[in-house]
Amino acid sequence: MRRLTVRTGDGAVLAVQEDGPEDGPALLLLPGQANSHAWWTGLRESFELTRRTITFDYRGTGTTAAAEADWSTMSFAADAAQVLGSLGIRRADVYATSMGGRVAQMLALGSPGLVGRLVLACTSPGGRHAVERSQSVRRALADPDPAVRRETLLDLMYTPAWRAPGRRSNLLGDPTMSPRAQALHLRASNGHDAGDRLGAIGSPTLVLHGEADLMVPVDNAHRLAEHIPGAVLETVPGGRHGFFDEFRDEVSPRVERFLQE
Repeated sequence: MRRLTVRTGDGAVLAVQEDGPEDGPALLLLPGQANSHAWWTGLRESFELTRRTITFDYRGTGTTAAAEADWSTMSFAADAAQVLGSLGIRRADVYATSMGGRVAQMLALGSPGLVGRLVLACTSPGGRHAVERSQSVRRALADPDPAVRRETLLDLMYTPAWRAPGRRSNLLGDPTMSPRAQALHLRASNGHDAGDRLGAIGSPTLVLHGEADLMVPVDNAHRLAEHIPGAVLETVPGGRHGFFDEFRDEVSPRVERFLQE
């Protein structure tokens, strides 16, 4: 993996990771809330034989250095655009999951010429068009016991069949984050609202979702597909919030086929 940094206009230093052939078509991978590029470990490899995969650590995660501020999905999208521009990439396909899907919506709206084909997985439009998780899920995620919160996350991400002894997930959050940075990420994700603007997304879009997702209910996928012109919607029976990881052997090839269309 090639590692480099991109300095932004406000002084942040974004940690960027690349892999795959440098002359291959660019694929930007955007992770979920409170996670670094490590979210894509074990997943990006499916695309690296022919594609130039690009990730970066959001502010507050990984080795990116940035002052804590009022971050938003729009500001994270601006960082993504700067990363691509600094790498000399004029157009990239985007595969984005969870909060990353919200960031990708803002990127496609704010920099339409930069986004080629777009894959939005387990995400939502935000605002009045979003279907929020239940209060019981919210309470479980806010439990004061870290062990309880971890078990809740695992249950929300994966089916019982996945949870074999010793199995590890890369989707449970960046352990190096400060509590303040975690709170800022939550605020950014919760404050996302692209619903009334989704009709302006011109990128060919595939919307993917697990049908048993309680973190971001599957109704959000239907609303995204209804509002993004020409979007294709596919759901995974039994899939939870981490369906793209649990069922990677089926999901990643489907994403690749869409990117090649």
